[in-house]
Amino acid sequence: MKNKGPSPNPHTAHTPGKIAWRRFRRNHFSMGGGIFLLLLFLVALLGYWITPDSTPNANSQHLSLTTSKPGFSVNMIKKRRNEVRKETNVLKNMLIGKPSAYDLIPFQKYSFQGQKMIIEEYTQYKEEEKFVREVHPVDVAFAINRDEPVSLENESFHFTDIRGKKRSIPYRELKKKIANEHLTHTTFLLGTDRFGRDLLSRLIIGARISLSVGFISVFISLLIGLTLGSVAGYFRGKVDDLIMWLINVVWSIPTLLMVIAITLVIGKGFWQIFIAVGLTMWVEVARVVRGQIISLREKEFVEAAQAMGFPSGRIIIRHILPNVINPVIIISAANFASAILIEAGLSFLGIGVQPPMPSWGTMIKQHYGFILVDMGYLAILPGVAIMLTVLSFTLIGNGLRDALDTQTNIRIT
Repeated sequence: MKNKGPSPNPHTAHTPGKIAWRRFRRNHFSMGGGIFLLLLFLVALLGYWITPDSTPNANSQHLSLTTSKPGFSVNMIKKRRNEVRKETNVLKNMLIGKPSAYDLIPFQKYSFQGQKMIIEEYTQYKEEEKFVREVHPVDVAFAINRDEPVSLENESFHFTDIRGKKRSIPYRELKKKIANEHLTHTTFLLGTDRFGRDLLSRLIIGARISLSVGFISVFISLLIGLTLGSVAGYFRGKVDDLIMWLINVVWSIPTLLMVIAITLVIGKGFWQIFIAVGLTMWVEVARVVRGQIISLREKEFVEAAQAMGFPSGRIIIRHILPNVINPVIIISAANFASAILIEAGLSFLGIGVQPPMPSWGTMIKQHYGFILVDMGYLAILPGVAIMLTVLSFTLIGNGLRDALDTQTNIRIT
C-alpha cells in the first residue's frame, strides 16, 4: 500500500489571509484593476528600458515633427555629438535615462557633394521652401575636435577625434558607414506632442511620476497617521484632546488648498510634491486608527500584556496595530488614488512637477487647447491614463473592503 504522505492541515486551508484572497479573487472588477495596476507598475519600473526615447525625461525634441499623428514614420540621420561620453551603469540608465550620443535630424533626402553632406530636412508643410543643411560627413560619423582641421588627402579624410587622437578613414568607407550605421527609420506609435517629443515615451515616464507620488505620499501619511492615531487612542486624556484638536483643524481645511499652500512654502518640484501631498492625507488614517485602538485597548490580550509589564510601545506595535491593519489597507488604496489626482491637478495648475519632467497633469495642461483642432488625443490620452489608474485603485479598495470584512459570512468552497 502506497504511503500518500501527510494529509493537509485543515486549519491552513482556511487562514484569514487565504479566505480574504479567495473573496478578493471572486471580485472580477477588483481583479481587473489589480492586473491593470500590476502591468502599469511593471511598465513604470522598466521605464527607460522600454521607452522609444530613452533620454532623461524623454525630452528629445524635433520641432519639425510637432503634433505628428499616431503611427507617423520618418527617416532620420544620427549625427554624432562632439562630446566625450560618460560611462553609466545599467541601473542608472533605467532610473534616470541615458543622454543620447547623437543628434537626430529628420530628413527627406541627402547627398554627398565634395567634402559636404547635403541634407534636405523634413518639413510637414510641403509648400514651404525647402530647408537644406550642410554638414561634414566626418562630423556625422565621429565625435571630432572642431578646433583641429579636417583634410581630404588621397581619397581619405584625416581628422582629430574628441579625445585628441589622430584618425583617418577612406571617403568610400565613410559613406558606407553613414549609410549602414547612421540612417534610421523612426515610428512614433502615439505621435508627437507640441514640442516634437515622443508621446508614448512621455506617457510611460509620466506613469512613473504618478505612481511614485502615490507610494511616497501614502508612506508619509501612514507614518504620521499611525503614530498620532496610536498615541491618541492608547493614552487618551490630554494627549488625545491635543491630537484630536490638530486632526480637526487639518480636517477643516480643503485638501487642495492646503496642498497649494504647502507647495508655495516649500517650493515647486518633484520631491516637494511628495511632501505636500503626504502631509495632507494622514488625517483620515489617524482618525480610523484612533477609533480602532480605543475599541481594542480594553481587550483581554492588551490587559494581559500590560500585566506582564510590557512597555506601551511594544503593546501598540506588536499587539494592537496588527489588529487594525485591515481598515488601514483599505484607506491606503483610496489615498493612493487621491494622491494621483492631487498631483495631476497641481501639475495642471503649474505648481506640481516642473517641466521638462513628464507628468500626466502637465501633458493635459500643455495640450487641452488642441481639442479644438482635431488633435484632442494629445490631452485625452494622459486623461484616460489618470482615469484608468484612479479607477483601478478604487476598485481594489472596494474589493479589499469586501474581502477583509470579518462580519460578512461568505461560504468558501
